[in-house]
Amino acid sequence: MSTGHEKCIHLTQVASLQPPKLSQSVHREECTQCFDDQDTAHGISVCLTCFNGGCLSSERHHAQIHWKKTGHLFSVDVKRVRKEMNEKSSGQRAEGSEPPLKMTKLAILEEHDEDKYDYMTSVRCWACDVLIGANDSSKIPSLISSVLTSPSSARQSEVKAWEEEILACEHTLTLDQLPLSAQPIAEAGAATCSSCDLKSNLWLCLTCGSLGCGRAQFGVTNGGNGHGLAHYHASGHSVAVKLGTITPEGNADIYCYSCDDSKLDPSLSTHLSTFGINLSAQTKTELSITEMQIEHNLKYDFSLTNEDGKALEPIHGEGLTGLRNLGNSCYMASVLQAIFALPEFRERYYALASAQEQIHAETCPEPLPADCVECQMRKIADGLLSGRYAVPSPSHTTASSGNEATNPTTATFQQGLKPSTFKSLIGKGHPEFSTMKQQDSEEFLGYLVTVLRRDLKKRGGDDPTRVFSYTTSQRLQCINCRKVRYRTDESDVLSVAVPAIEKEKDSQTNKTLYQDVLLTQCIDSLLSPEPLEDYHCPSCKMPVGAVKQTLISSFPSVLVIHAKKFQLVNWVPAKLDIPVILPDGDILEFSERHFGKGLQPGEEELPEDKPEASSPQLPQFNEIALAQLQAMGFPLIRCQKALLAIGNTDNAEAAMEWLFGHMDDPGEFGVMNHNRDWHEHGVSRPQNLHLSFFPYLIQVKSDFQPPFNLDIDDPIQLTTNSASSAPGPSAEQISMLSDMGFTSAQAKKALRETGSDIERAVEWLFSHPDDTGDNDSGPISTTQQAQPKTLPGSTVVPARYRLKAFISHKGPSVHSGHYVAHIRMPVPASSEDDKVDVSMAVDSKDDQWVLFNDEKVVKADEESVNELKKLAYLYIFELV
Repeated sequence: MSTGHEKCIHLTQVASLQPPKLSQSVHREECTQCFDDQDTAHGISVCLTCFNGGCLSSERHHAQIHWKKTGHLFSVDVKRVRKEMNEKSSGQRAEGSEPPLKMTKLAILEEHDEDKYDYMTSVRCWACDVLIGANDSSKIPSLISSVLTSPSSARQSEVKAWEEEILACEHTLTLDQLPLSAQPIAEAGAATCSSCDLKSNLWLCLTCGSLGCGRAQFGVTNGGNGHGLAHYHASGHSVAVKLGTITPEGNADIYCYSCDDSKLDPSLSTHLSTFGINLSAQTKTELSITEMQIEHNLKYDFSLTNEDGKALEPIHGEGLTGLRNLGNSCYMASVLQAIFALPEFRERYYALASAQEQIHAETCPEPLPADCVECQMRKIADGLLSGRYAVPSPSHTTASSGNEATNPTTATFQQGLKPSTFKSLIGKGHPEFSTMKQQDSEEFLGYLVTVLRRDLKKRGGDDPTRVFSYTTSQRLQCINCRKVRYRTDESDVLSVAVPAIEKEKDSQTNKTLYQDVLLTQCIDSLLSPEPLEDYHCPSCKMPVGAVKQTLISSFPSVLVIHAKKFQLVNWVPAKLDIPVILPDGDILEFSERHFGKGLQPGEEELPEDKPEASSPQLPQFNEIALAQLQAMGFPLIRCQKALLAIGNTDNAEAAMEWLFGHMDDPGEFGVMNHNRDWHEHGVSRPQNLHLSFFPYLIQVKSDFQPPFNLDIDDPIQLTTNSASSAPGPSAEQISMLSDMGFTSAQAKKALRETGSDIERAVEWLFSHPDDTGDNDSGPISTTQQAQPKTLPGSTVVPARYRLKAFISHKGPSVHSGHYVAHIRMPVPASSEDDKVDVSMAVDSKDDQWVLFNDEKVVKADEESVNELKKLAYLYIFELV
């Protein structure tokens, strides 16, 4: 690489480069195709055209590949070195100190990296292979500065994910306050709970002014005694505000007990003044609910000591790389560690030793690697399996005494990889996985499998997710005529209910203890015959009894078992710690009695059920907008029709305008079922009307003839689609499925099979991957001979499985708490530098359990494994 502009013939083009816009992602922290970052030996290079980040490694050279693919000439190389820091200058909030003011939305502020690092930067021209100095163009310093100071892509995704859109509800909008009968409410810190002596985490009832402490929080001392909730149950007063979170800007934690969620109070200042509280004089003194959740989850941990109190041994090396917790991402980390312990996922996405990775990098159809599922899966695989990043975290010095100080007895863990780009891409558009809230690891596994299958459908290649696929055969037999029906379903996870049999109360914690349950008993219960009452037999043509039984008709290569240990508490699933006992040696075996063989000789099939006309149902109306309209005095039927006219959105103002504009109309309503109905009547479908609202009553032109001339106060009328009159799939629906990589024939057949339900059609397509739909020219005939279908997995019995991994959870609910993964893998004896290579051929009898707890990767002791195995949430078995 040469320096100086005398060799660069493109220097004049620097003037046309523009700094990044606020809407653009600047990938300056790490390479978008591997986890090399600014702290590695060569740093990274950020494209000055699209701001993609690429490594400068001589082995992977992703920055150079990006230039060859895009032709973007200029990039800025960024390398940083950590400065010597002391605790005072680190900027961390000391324990017990006052939290920062709460912003309009939860703020994650960009740290001032210039206080912690020295930066070395230079601009390069890839075509001329030269570095351009800051003095060679007056624009170079400003370009470099804009790249370094713009919010990074990782930070942008974190901020967006943490922001929660909190809306008002009918209870905050229609709040009726009672006059304060006692003295004005004391300031936060001086006030106490009306039922106990707590002075923190106090909630003020905005109806009567009662002060009650918050609920007890799992793992939090002095969180509260639940007196605020008790006041709601006694009085029915729904809305309360947390005193210590009120700011002069009008921000505060407001909770509606009726909705059981955080809500917005547009009239908070007025409501507080009733109790003598001046909003402008308030100061935030306590953490908000979201801030407490972040802090709590970052500190949540499983024990990293064995039964003797000795610290578990950290290990580093190939296949032993940890993932940093992004705040609430342990559910994702545990799933990723588990699937990349499987050879099928390693072979598909870890192609470092072949030319496949470079070929895809050069030919990736996505404009940026950060937007490509294949690129990001390869990046995760390379990060977890290569071993390059499984190194001890750099030791930090303490300057309290002015000298470097390290604790030789402290375990040296990894820094871990930060999967921000992967999480942002995979969760994009999903209402839950796009947020930073804790999620269910089993739900995420299912969602990830669906995302991967959609991506692989578009680009082709081996599908590693097929290792999870198996089929069940459901047998239904009428006990009167003895005829049978078989139905085959394809699944990826075997969910078993774990019965909760109380044993006793713990004498110290008063926690309910449950009896042990055998995993084989749970499986046998799932696959046992189940009686059905009042079954309407299509052969007997009358209500009779029937017996239903589900059996496994093909076994997967990798069996994932989901242990469901829940009970509903106020309609919220609470997790129960029920010990599940695995078979000896962690070997699970399925025999002939678990195997479904389908229709047997001598069995007579039940005739098909005749389809019944379904009764149309009204949609779930937007609660907030409906409450606002009713509060204005409009009748319910008119409010509902107005919301349907505007697409059932939360825009109450638009609905109100529609109502005022149609008060005197005799009726301008009609039923529109599909796009063609709109076009036949010369009406354009509203842009904001979701496909799911096609069957509902919406506004049409007033010059239509009956049945379109209805009175505005008449009940809403809906049409019922019958099988004989149902139109074919719409072009829009077929296009939506085609965009996912399916052919037009497949899309048409899936939509016909599912009554033109988009979501069900997607599920049908993924459960019928071998059905091309080419022979489907219309609705499926009930007499049409079914084509034999190749079942996924194996039909050999007995099927024996050995436990490969399990994912455990600690916390009261699967949507809170913390997840970790235990994986059985070959771990040779540690060398002097603690590095091991799990790619070495080691006999399975030498496998050891490794605990992946975010970035902490340690050898797990046998005692803790045996205990946690009983309380696991997901079990992953391999066919042996």
